[in-house]
Amino acid sequence: MTNNTLTEKLLLKSQEAFILGIEVYNKPTIRYRVEGFSFFICNAWELLLKAILIKTKGEKSIYYKNNNDRTLNLENCIKLIMTNDKDPVRLNLEQIINLRNTSTHFITEEYEQIYAPLFQSCVINYINKLLNEFNIDITQQLGSNFLTLSIKLDPIEPEYIKARYPQEIAERLLKANMQISESISSTNNANYAIQIRHDYYLTKKKSEATAIFTIAKEGEEAIKLIKSPQDMKKRCPYSTNDCIKRINNWINRDSLNFINPAPSAPEDKRHEFNKNHFDLFVKFYNLKSNPDYCYKYELGKHISYSYSEKALNLIFEEIKKDPEHIIQSLKNNIKK
Repeated sequence: MTNNTLTEKLLLKSQEAFILGIEVYNKPTIRYRVEGFSFFICNAWELLLKAILIKTKGEKSIYYKNNNDRTLNLENCIKLIMTNDKDPVRLNLEQIINLRNTSTHFITEEYEQIYAPLFQSCVINYINKLLNEFNIDITQQLGSNFLTLSIKLDPIEPEYIKARYPQEIAERLLKANMQISESISSTNNANYAIQIRHDYYLTKKKSEATAIFTIAKEGEEAIKLIKSPQDMKKRCPYSTNDCIKRINNWINRDSLNFINPAPSAPEDKRHEFNKNHFDLFVKFYNLKSNPDYCYKYELGKHISYSYSEKALNLIFEEIKKDPEHIIQSLKNNIKK
């Protein structure tokens, strides 16, 4: 079997395992959601990382040196490819591996609330890794909405847990909740966990509203109707760098003759979509002011932005219309 054939088989099986994990997690009738997802997502990652090892180091690299009949496990693959042990993607995977390894005896329904932020990041990390390494966009097989996990948001109540479960299981569950919560706060990176929180914003533009409330000058109730919560971080999960990488991958995938018109651009960068180009689209389409496209983070004086799948699709669709001239056209229109 040639390296290319083996790599293709690994990638096909990896994608199938990934899709199975998503399907198991998002089916409301399945109570084996957490265990099933952790098994399938770990299998998907192991097969993907082995394909990367074959691509970069050759087929022998996926076998133990002292036993050519056994291939490396997921933990071994992670250490060979993600050599930085502080890498948020690696830390995320290691947490889910721990969950998979203990799920036979200690998984309860409440583990879903604890691990949900890690699961959602793991899904996005897998999509990006597959796209960056092999130019395979699995979102072409699945709608982006399907890749958003259906998450239970009930809080973990210690007294309820202690009353419901035997002492050993209750203590393990509460300890896991504390450790994961602390790690999410200290890491503060979307590649490790996408924190689940709900944000509201007010707008006077009725066309942008998802629901309406009225402030009454008289009467006991000031607000008549308040809109349902939305998870803006999950809706806009992509950083600027994530957006640029994905758009470049799409350009290469579709063999578009994208042109960087900058006279100073070196020859090897003439067909590369960069941050300056991304900023042009953001400015021209005013993406930062539209919550369908962008989410604004404020931490003290630090401000950052993340973007939605809808924003990525808008940019790419415009590039496809005229890849050779789109950047110059945006520059000309902005100057007017």
